This record gives sequence, structure tokens and C-alpha cells, in this order.
Amino acid sequence: MNILKFVAIGAVVAYGVNYLTKRDANGRSIVDDVLDKAPDLANNLKKYGEDALASVKAKV
Repeated sequence: MNILKFVAIGAVVAYGVNYLTKRDANGRSIVDDVLDKAPDLANNLKKYGEDALASVKAKV
């Protein structure tokens, strides 16, 4: 029974990787889009963290 569970999980992981790396009409994948947006997302998260820290310091 465990082997069947591992086969099912492996198939789901393989399908997920295939879906994330599949190229669309523009020749780009979801992973490419996420990697291109990563620096902007990191900057937004840093700004959010600084704002949250300033908010906590203001309350104390």
C-alpha cells in the first residue's frame, strides 16, 4: 500500500514540475515569470517588514 502512495505522490510532483516549467505561447514559463518578479517581491517584503517593525516600535 505504501508503494502505491509513493507512486501517486511522485506522479503528482512530476505533473506539477511539468506544469510550472511548460512554455506558453510567448515562450515563457511560470517559473520564468516568478524569477523575473523576485527582486520586486523581495523589495516589497523588506518594505513591509520595516513598516511592521516601525509600527510595533511606535506602540511600545
